[in-house]
Amino acid sequence: MNDVQRILRVASRIRRERFSDVRLKIILPILLLFLPGMAWGFSDTNIVLPGGHQPDTAMEVLFYASLGVVFGATMCAVLMAFDGVSKDRASGMLEVRLAQPMPRKHQATALILGHAQSILVPVYALLATSVIVVRFRIGEWPSVEEVLVYAASTGLVVLWYTLFALLASTSAREQGTAIAFGIGVWFFFTFLWALVTTMVAYASGVAVGEANDPAWVALEGMLDLLSPNGVYHHLLETQLPSVERGVEAWQSWGAAMLWTVLPWWALHRRMERLVP
Repeated sequence: MNDVQRILRVASRIRRERFSDVRLKIILPILLLFLPGMAWGFSDTNIVLPGGHQPDTAMEVLFYASLGVVFGATMCAVLMAFDGVSKDRASGMLEVRLAQPMPRKHQATALILGHAQSILVPVYALLATSVIVVRFRIGEWPSVEEVLVYAASTGLVVLWYTLFALLASTSAREQGTAIAFGIGVWFFFTFLWALVTTMVAYASGVAVGEANDPAWVALEGMLDLLSPNGVYHHLLETQLPSVERGVEAWQSWGAAMLWTVLPWWALHRRMERLVP
C-alpha cells in the first residue's frame, strides 16, 4: 500500500466515524435551514432587499443565499472538526496514533481530508438542492461556470474553517478549550470583521458604510481579502459582472490559495511538533 492509499484509507475511516456520530444528526437540520432554506427565501419573486435591489438572475440568488454557507456551513465545519485531535489526546489514543509507522504529515493530511469530506458531502448535496430550488422558483438555471465557481468557493470556505478547527484541536488539551477557540475564530470573522473594517476606515479618514463612496468600497474590498468570508464572497463576485469592488479575479483566487496553503502548512508543522 503506497502513501496516497494509506492517507485515503485513514481519511475514509475518519469520515465513517463522523457520519455515525450523533452530531451529524444535529447538523443536518441546521444545514437544511441555512442552505435550501436561504435559496427558497431569496428566490421569492416579490422579495426586495435593502436599497430596493431585487435579484433577477440565478447567480444573484445563489450569491445572496451564500449567507447560509457563511453562517451555517462554516459553523458546522467547526463543530465537526473541533475534537479531531483533542478527543484522542484526552482518551490517550493520540500517543498510539502518533507512534504508528505512518508519517505525521500524512496523518495530518488524512485528518484534513476525513473531516472536510464529512461536512462537504451533506453540504454539496444541499447545494445541489438549492440550485434546483432556484430553478423551480425563478425558472432559470445558473450556467455551468457559475455552478462550478459556487461549488468550488463553498468547498474552500468549508475547508478553511475545518483547518482552523483542527489547528485549535492540536493546540488545546481539553475539548472544551478546542471548541471555544474554534467558535471564537468563527465568531471573529463572521461578526467582528465588520468592526475591524470600520476601525480601519475611520483611521484612514474614509466615510464608513457609504455604499456609493468609491473609497469605502475599495477599502472594504481590499480588507475582505484578509478574511476567509470576504474571500469567499469575492470568489462568488467573479460571476457577477455588475459588482465591482476594485479586486481582480486573480487577486481573489490568489488569496484563496493562501488561505488554503498557509493553514494546511501550519497544521502539518503543528502535527510534526505535537507532544501527546
